[in-house]
Amino acid sequence: MFRRFIENRERAHHARDNNRRALPFEWGLDHVGLPSSDHPKNSLLEYANSALEKSDSFYAYERTADYSFDGHVLKFPSYVQTPYEVNNTVYGRFFEGRKDLALVVLPQWNCKWEGQVGLCRMLQQSGIGALRLSMPYHHQRKPAELERSEYLVSANVGRTLSASRQAVTDARRAADWLLDRGYTKVGLIGTSIGSCIAFLTFVHDERFSIGSFIHVSSYYADVVWSGLSTSHVRKALETAVDLDALRRLWEPISPLPFIKRLEGTSRPMQMLSGRYDLTFPAELTQAGYDELDRHAINVTKAWLPCGHYTMGKFPFQIIAGLKVRSFLRKHV
Repeated sequence: MFRRFIENRERAHHARDNNRRALPFEWGLDHVGLPSSDHPKNSLLEYANSALEKSDSFYAYERTADYSFDGHVLKFPSYVQTPYEVNNTVYGRFFEGRKDLALVVLPQWNCKWEGQVGLCRMLQQSGIGALRLSMPYHHQRKPAELERSEYLVSANVGRTLSASRQAVTDARRAADWLLDRGYTKVGLIGTSIGSCIAFLTFVHDERFSIGSFIHVSSYYADVVWSGLSTSHVRKALETAVDLDALRRLWEPISPLPFIKRLEGTSRPMQMLSGRYDLTFPAELTQAGYDELDRHAINVTKAWLPCGHYTMGKFPFQIIAGLKVRSFLRKHV
């Protein structure tokens, strides 16, 4: 009965946004620097295989000294340059804390400008600095033709790959700024797709000493294919590609293939999931948890009796926030 109630609430929250656009399917070779091809699928599969095998190079970046900070909003150039000029500048809202720890906060898809600010203020009240980044194609980074931030996750296969790579390198440049500002440790908090990006960043940059991941899954493609929030994206994808091929194409931006890299790590990690999540289905989350257990990776896990949208609503928002704060206090 309670599960049915939560799932009905999930569908109701999802239905409130009636401006989703089902963008047409595109291979998007140009977004990953590939020339046009008579066999675009094969070209992208070869690119994805190389990115997966050489992920340290795929997620590599260069430092910049070009930061602008007005006391609250940070701006800096994105390492990954895209065809959309407005998307090539990163924005972050900064909440100063003590110098022992600051967290890069990576929010959910279509997060508003005020999104995650409550979390940042809670962290600040606990003495922890928080830098809430605007994800690619969000806020000031959103091209004029978009009402929602559809380019971050879309049926353009190459652009979606590029957007996740860009988000990881943005987080790494944000860490540079925090460390240069005098923070002795940096960590990550990510929610939904921000959780995926945070995990990929955590794996590929050992400077991040702690990570909290809210909503967890296994393969990027499976979430898009099965999740409530991305059902409109699937409709375009399935006109040209099946799930097995999409999983291989988007494997470099999926958490599960990189879990084994954390074997032996002592860096604390926390993962929170909704038992009745229709956007990150529980079976996909469990697949990720099983892989963590298979590699004997120590993670603080918690299932909450809620879903994806309801995790951000009372009372689950409070419960999740308290769990995050308790985890951070324990390890800081």
